[in-house]
Amino acid sequence: MIKLTLVVAVAKNGVIGRDGALPWRLSSDLKRFKAATMGKPVLMGRKTWESLPKRPLPGRANLVLTRDASFVAEGARVFSSLDAMLAAGRAIAQASGADEVCVIGGAQVYEATLPLADRIVLTEVNLEPEGNARLDLDLSRWRDVSREAVARGPNDEADFLVRVLERGLLPREGEKVSAKLADEGAR
Repeated sequence: MIKLTLVVAVAKNGVIGRDGALPWRLSSDLKRFKAATMGKPVLMGRKTWESLPKRPLPGRANLVLTRDASFVAEGARVFSSLDAMLAAGRAIAQASGADEVCVIGGAQVYEATLPLADRIVLTEVNLEPEGNARLDLDLSRWRDVSREAVARGPNDEADFLVRVLERGLLPREGEKVSAKLADEGAR
């Protein structure tokens, strides 16, 4: 079965974007993002597509979701239906031998696909930037498979924690776990 994986970076305050761009510079995490998504279909919303510094992302089938039926994304496949985009992503993954499809943003696409996802690759960024794109992940039904603290590198604005989560943890009564850094209780 082809897995659906969300690949997302979230700041301590839930911010994931500012004015159509990442609100931080984390070269180390961008390298991890590239390694996690290379050779796999990447699914994204129109605003995420437009924010990419290089379009399409090389080495990956780029699939874009938009409400605008006339939207053209050169080098990508455009969809107006989430179900159609997911089906196409899975078919592309299967045909190419990839084991997963990666959702890479933005907030509305993450929120729509979270209930369908099998896995989350979550970068928790140790910053609280201003931003107009936010994401509050309810991780109460997810379990950590791995976690790695990454120290701030020479081309990074902050340190960060990379967590890989899989669906399956049964929540405690009334528990809601937000995407927070380890020093805020998500240890």
